[in-house]
Amino acid sequence: MAGEVTAQGARVPVAPVAQGAVPLAEVVRGDLVESVHLGHLVVLGPDGDVQLALGDPATTIWPRSSVKPLQALAMLRSGLDLPAPLLALAAASHSGAPEHLAGVREILAGAGLDESALRNTPDLPLGRAEARTWQEAGHGPARIAQNCSGKHAAMLATCVAAGWDTATYLDPAHPLQGAVRAAVVALTGDDDPHMTVDGCGAPLFSTSVLGLARSFGRLAGAGSRSTPGADADAARVARAMAAHPEMVAGRGREDTLVMTAVPGAIAKIGADGVCAAGLPDGSAVAFKILDGGDRPRPAILAAALRAAGAAEVAGADLAALDAVGVTSVLGGGVPVGAVRPAFPVAAA
Repeated sequence: MAGEVTAQGARVPVAPVAQGAVPLAEVVRGDLVESVHLGHLVVLGPDGDVQLALGDPATTIWPRSSVKPLQALAMLRSGLDLPAPLLALAAASHSGAPEHLAGVREILAGAGLDESALRNTPDLPLGRAEARTWQEAGHGPARIAQNCSGKHAAMLATCVAAGWDTATYLDPAHPLQGAVRAAVVALTGDDDPHMTVDGCGAPLFSTSVLGLARSFGRLAGAGSRSTPGADADAARVARAMAAHPEMVAGRGREDTLVMTAVPGAIAKIGADGVCAAGLPDGSAVAFKILDGGDRPRPAILAAALRAAGAAEVAGADLAALDAVGVTSVLGGGVPVGAVRPAFPVAAA
């Protein structure tokens, strides 16, 4: 029966997200493919037309932190006003470096608040080096150190600007979250989204893989000064991210590296194998890795951006973009294989 598999004589339903999934990446060790990562991927052209579809791009997913640029857009539309570096931080899953923590404190102070107003989940910094430094200074899990604290600080600042209650800003019925839902629907084109709670405690609305790509194309296209009739708030989000990629993630992380390599590009990873990116002409990519793993994500992202036309972006450093996608498989501490995309990669 379609959509089911047999396990020890019983019929077990296949989760909807698994239906139609195809290989997106392969892990090669020596001369054999050792494992394969399945998923769904779409590449859109500047007009939103599908250039490449792998699996089923209509699949509904939780976009996780890839949705943060859309949340930042909703905040701007609700009265938030931040300089570009702090707006990039509002869309960030930051590593917890000193500049990130200082930025969170600056957002809060500008709204007349401090760290006690944050309601995100306490955690250690996301970056390994940053977490080590934090712990060596005698700190444990804290709300400001958690990678979503920039978003939460900006949500609080939005509430102050709009005259909304700050204590209940994570309530799905709060006007801020209604504004977020409206922005997600408007940019993705996905009506009537599902809702849950993300890891940081904020409401999370579903998208399709296709809708997520569509939203990034619209954001990145708006950020290009050559795009006529661009949404001013969408342009602010895209330009902030592109100009300050280190605030969106951190040193050595693939979304920061991609935005550094390709001028005007925006990229944002999410937990459980989600990623989306857009190019300044409005081309975009999005994908969901079925097993939720991080390892294949850089290889898929770099190859998908090549397929989207990154080589045509003025000033693009293609060697740097390709380097983002290099993940070695080690044997005895030396490379004996690699993670590679399971679809053709455009030539230089």
